[in-house]
Amino acid sequence: MLFDGSNLDDWRSGDGSPARWRVKNGYMEVVPGTGTLATARGFGDVQLHVEWAAPAPPKGEDQNRGNSGVFLMGRYEVQVLDSYGSLTYPDGQAGALYGQFPPLVNASLAPGVWQSYDIVFHRPRFDQDGKLLAPAVVTVFHNGVLIQDGVELTGPTAHTTRPPYQAHPDRLPLTLQDHEHPVRFRNIWLRELER
Repeated sequence: MLFDGSNLDDWRSGDGSPARWRVKNGYMEVVPGTGTLATARGFGDVQLHVEWAAPAPPKGEDQNRGNSGVFLMGRYEVQVLDSYGSLTYPDGQAGALYGQFPPLVNASLAPGVWQSYDIVFHRPRFDQDGKLLAPAVVTVFHNGVLIQDGVELTGPTAHTTRPPYQAHPDRLPLTLQDHEHPVRFRNIWLRELER
């Protein structure tokens, strides 16, 4: 259990300082401008469950509406966005593997309604010289609907660019993005799948 609604003991700010997001009523909420949140521990292959809710009433449009992200190993993003009746570019909507693969379907619920991601992530493999042996593979269910089916990432996710893989440790923190929107998260747990 990474977040049970009571405290941020298992989390740090992206710079390593104490976590500064708000915790109340069993959820954590992005405090805009406080920065990314990262787990205190690193992880590799995982099954991850995350519940999130976009702000209600909705404000803004496109990428400026309930924006955040779940970053596996701090590099590979499953986009969090209010995509309920709001248009944006395909590989930037809720459930996208950001900048690479749009979701197979928009399974978004209304702003303020709790939604879930169930993610199976297999980290990339590198040899001792840093050469890529196998890419990261991601499967995502959004509110119980399959939206990413064993997708092989081309490298770290990014906006309008496809950076190549660079060798990194086998375990890195999971991060949640501060994109200046008060997105809420609760009931975050994972199961390690390392082979």
